[in-house]
Amino acid sequence: MASSSTPSALSSTANAAGSGVSTPAFSPLYQQIKGLILHSLQHGEWKPGEVIPSEMDLAARFRVSQGTVRKAIDELAAENLLMRRQGKGTFVATHAERQVQYRFLKLTPDTGDAGEEGPAQRTILECKRSRASADVARALQVRTGDPVIQARRILSFAGVPTILEDIWLPGQAFKGLTAEQMAEYQGPTYAMFELDYGVRMVRADEKIRAVLPDEDQAALLLVSQQTPLLSVERLAFTYNDVPMELRKALYRTDTHHYHNALS
Repeated sequence: MASSSTPSALSSTANAAGSGVSTPAFSPLYQQIKGLILHSLQHGEWKPGEVIPSEMDLAARFRVSQGTVRKAIDELAAENLLMRRQGKGTFVATHAERQVQYRFLKLTPDTGDAGEEGPAQRTILECKRSRASADVARALQVRTGDPVIQARRILSFAGVPTILEDIWLPGQAFKGLTAEQMAEYQGPTYAMFELDYGVRMVRADEKIRAVLPDEDQAALLLVSQQTPLLSVERLAFTYNDVPMELRKALYRTDTHHYHNALS
């Protein structure tokens, strides 16, 4: 839980030149309040979809002005971590909300729109407990050999297999996850992670390149090995940049394209 004491706006850092003299490093007060709110979100004080205390209550808790709290909340809302609702308060953003439901799903049909097409049909090929390889361990910031959940699934549109995904999750955070659970949950996968495991993905880094599939991948996507596919490697993070999912996906782009709106 965040401390109720007033955060200090001044911290000392060692002189970069190595002189041994400490130099002050200033952090705006609202940024420190933002950090305290993030700490409470990360540790589950307020769950996804729940209302957080009012600006007045938070100002009293942290012993700062309401304006300082408001500026911190404004930034968190701009980052889609909190959502303001007129007359109702400020809520923890959740992937169950339609406006954030598809933040990381950007495949768009060439004709029509994603809303008309409807959600993808999911086929879970496997979901098992395994040991982290060196590459997976590095990405998820765990030790090589630590337990991870490894899943593979196909996403289809109109019965056509379009996306092949391999997913790795930290074993401790997602203990007990099964293929049946992934298959039966009808909403967004990230909403299931929130509801069942208390893990909210808040941002992701992605690497995109064009590749040719191997024999197994081509068979699963019903294409030839000479068909170019879009490879998307995603590392998704929860609060405070803690990595919680590594996902490697292959996209068919004969009827869909990968869409990213920049602002």
